[in-house]
Amino acid sequence: MTDRIITGEERTEDQEFDRSLRPRHLSEFIGQEAVKANLEILISAAKGRDEPIEHIMIAGPPGLGKTTLANIMANEMGVNIRTTSGPAIEHQGALASMLTNLEDRDIFFIDEIHRLARPVEESLYPAMEDFKFDFVSGKGAGAQSIRLQLPRFTVIGATTRQGMLSAPLRDRFGATYALYFYGADELFAIVIRSAALLKVTIDDAGARIIASRARGTPRVANRLLRRVRDFAQVRAQGRIDERIALDALAMLEVDELGLDTIDRRILRTIVEKYEGGPVGLDTIAVSVSEDPETVEDVYEPFLMQLGFLARTPRGRVATKLAYEHLGLVKASSGEQPRLF
Repeated sequence: MTDRIITGEERTEDQEFDRSLRPRHLSEFIGQEAVKANLEILISAAKGRDEPIEHIMIAGPPGLGKTTLANIMANEMGVNIRTTSGPAIEHQGALASMLTNLEDRDIFFIDEIHRLARPVEESLYPAMEDFKFDFVSGKGAGAQSIRLQLPRFTVIGATTRQGMLSAPLRDRFGATYALYFYGADELFAIVIRSAALLKVTIDDAGARIIASRARGTPRVANRLLRRVRDFAQVRAQGRIDERIALDALAMLEVDELGLDTIDRRILRTIVEKYEGGPVGLDTIAVSVSEDPETVEDVYEPFLMQLGFLARTPRGRVATKLAYEHLGLVKASSGEQPRLF
């Protein structure tokens, strides 16, 4: 799964490029117009009152711009941002060290905030509400409760699993925004912008091909652009047009809807081995040599978004659209699916 080019999860190779391509102002950020409009108001109001922005939760699948928006907000406010992740804050002492190093109105960005350890999460509550941090010094009879005064700061939490957030943590955020998959026109604009920053020569047709296969995710669009750029450098003097984009993506085995080899294996397993379903998650996972959690969290959401897969109480079922995409006709019971 870690080798998939079309995954929205950040990979090591993305980090340098994401930083160089990341917009620094809301005016440069493409897409998510409703969220941008709300953030503009929050930033303007906070600056006008000389106060920190209220605590914000940003939810959505990987690669849609949660970290980018947090950095933009810090830049627009003219403050520092301290970035960490839920699993990285292992104990209350680590949280205390991070919070006491913040300055007035700074932003404390916690990625995958739903994975905070419970004791750490509970220590965060008074820090968010009263800008105070309570901890116990010493052990046994000599233990003392100490309260530290913190600077005014903003917590921006990012999560890919909003349903896993505890109710007390959710309630401490003044605003929650959900990011949604991008449309083809928005991804086209992102590809054109990124190509200009990377000094890649690309025409509109080539950019639209890349955008159409990016699974609604800017990170995937930028990753595909880099791979197509490499192909064009070797095969076409560095220029990307429609033909080069199609040839490069065919070599990467990314089809016209953005499905890769594993996506198609999952669909073919359900259709060809189990007559279209219903079939259990564990059975599918074993058939494609993946963990059930990976199949459910990584592969299924996009297949369901396309309408290729349905979940039922008895298991997963391939839809008519899945058969059509695979070039198959749904057979009668007991027969094998056949080509159109």
